[in-house]
Amino acid sequence: MSLLLQQYRTDFIPQMIDKRGYKNRFEVPKLTKIVISTGIGTGTDRDVFDQAIQLYSDITGQRPVIAKSRVNVAGFKLRKGSNVGVFVTLRSAKMYDFFYRLVNIALPRVRDFRGVSSKSFDGRGNFSMGIDDQSIFTEVNLDRMKHTIGMNITMVTTAATDGEALELLTMMGVPFAKK
Repeated sequence: MSLLLQQYRTDFIPQMIDKRGYKNRFEVPKLTKIVISTGIGTGTDRDVFDQAIQLYSDITGQRPVIAKSRVNVAGFKLRKGSNVGVFVTLRSAKMYDFFYRLVNIALPRVRDFRGVSSKSFDGRGNFSMGIDDQSIFTEVNLDRMKHTIGMNITMVTTAATDGEALELLTMMGVPFAKK
């Protein structure tokens, strides 16, 4: 088990038990998975998909999946089965490794960064955020990238409410904006 995985699993558990009044350590919410995705328009060429695949492979250390459309939409010139996006689902050690790099290395590199909005919870304890530019990640070779590719990052937790998830992610180190 990696040191990061061990640290993120055990550091905040006693604090959460005391603060929230959980009966045992298994009631404490935890981070289940992180999904990183991007939508790429249908009118784009194969080069953009290749760059998105390379970008996600470099950042996550895992090969992404190409999302395909499920239905035909004539207004968007979209056919069933055409490529529309790219996503990666991270779990376990790779998830904690990405989480550490996101919180401690990538987010502080954002220009005029004042924190992540705490209003991006979905009501069930999951948190989503968007990043406009891939250049904040140190793994990306900017000389090879021709297109700016943004990404959506969703952190799925076992928390029942947004308050529990906010407290969990705050204790794990996510820099939320001050109200």
